Amino acid sequence: MKTYAFAGASSRAIGMFAIPIARRFRDTARIVGVFDINPHRAHLLSERTTHPPVFNDFDAMLRETKPNCVIVTTVDRYHHEYIIRALEAGCDAIAEKPMTIDDEKCRAILEAERRSGRKVTVTFNYRFMPYVTLAKEVIRSGALGRVLNVDFEWILDRRHGADYFRRWHRRMENSGGLLVHKSTHHFDLVNWWLDDEPERVFGFGSRQFYGPTRAERGERCSTCDYAQTCEFFVDYAGDPTMKALYFDAEQHDGYFRDRCVFSEEIDIYDTMSVSVRYAGGAQLAYSLIAYSPYEGWRASITGTGGRMELEEIESGPLAGQARQIKLFDARGNLTMREVPAVEGGHGGGDPLLLERLFGGKPIPDPLGHMAGARAGAMSILIGIGANKSIASGQPMNIADLLAV
Repeated sequence: MKTYAFAGASSRAIGMFAIPIARRFRDTARIVGVFDINPHRAHLLSERTTHPPVFNDFDAMLRETKPNCVIVTTVDRYHHEYIIRALEAGCDAIAEKPMTIDDEKCRAILEAERRSGRKVTVTFNYRFMPYVTLAKEVIRSGALGRVLNVDFEWILDRRHGADYFRRWHRRMENSGGLLVHKSTHHFDLVNWWLDDEPERVFGFGSRQFYGPTRAERGERCSTCDYAQTCEFFVDYAGDPTMKALYFDAEQHDGYFRDRCVFSEEIDIYDTMSVSVRYAGGAQLAYSLIAYSPYEGWRASITGTGGRMELEEIESGPLAGQARQIKLFDARGNLTMREVPAVEGGHGGGDPLLLERLFGGKPIPDPLGHMAGARAGAMSILIGIGANKSIASGQPMNIADLLAV
């Protein structure tokens, strides 16, 4: 049985990892310790699982519990710190995405993994969606020939998208912005589909919708004078789960979960576009917005032998449509393939990822679903490079960010 300790008792830590370990994987995995700077949330994770001990000192937890692996689910800006300390203590690390938020921290993780001989796993659950797995299989089959171009559009709605501007993600120093925190999933999918690594990046980004774009704003929804008229008002304080995780924990760290999406302190972008050239010659055109009336994504992948189109609508009046792959050969003949709906978060990807992480039995991985530190680096470096490009107006070379 493998043992696990937590660095960070976030909602993601509890729902995605801790509860499944305690219930579904109790015969193959065991939680031996929980660390968080907020003791309320640390005790909450412990109470909702198997009552592992709570620690206020991360290194003491490692010394006393000697876990096989540390699961890192802190605020993004601290991922590198706990990953590296876990590796140096002789543990493997499972890192929630993004692996980290800037190139210096990325290089430090890669060096620590090399130096320690331990292993970093990055949890890219989108790879495990049966829908995108089928796309990977189509590409690998050669049906598209040599892939030359990818167009990828991701649109966040005014519920999910807005929430990034309420939370700690709204500061670039915490999350690297959405081009790192959110887009790491999307860039990783393209890297994985192409089985290639990015070479050069150019980006545009701006904050046009959120931030101080209106005078009628307050510090947080629960105390706002405009709560009755603002379309972005949320009553998180009235939600028992949110109250337990955040509002009851405020006294310990002063973190407010329902901050105003029109705050002056917001410095991340809500409108982004990125161009990427890959080592093998393929090009990616990517866009992300965080204020759409509905949420979803669409991608097209075109090669010398044909074109594949994918689309998923996750909210709004068109949500719930069957997932289909449109496959065009070079003459324009169309083949449609439908992927049945499956249970589980992230399009059925979460349960499959968890089985590989905690199931205890080796599972063949011919498509390379599991991602390590190199894949984690290649996905975030597109976003990091794009952020640097936006700031400088110049394209960025991935090799320069790796300092190799």
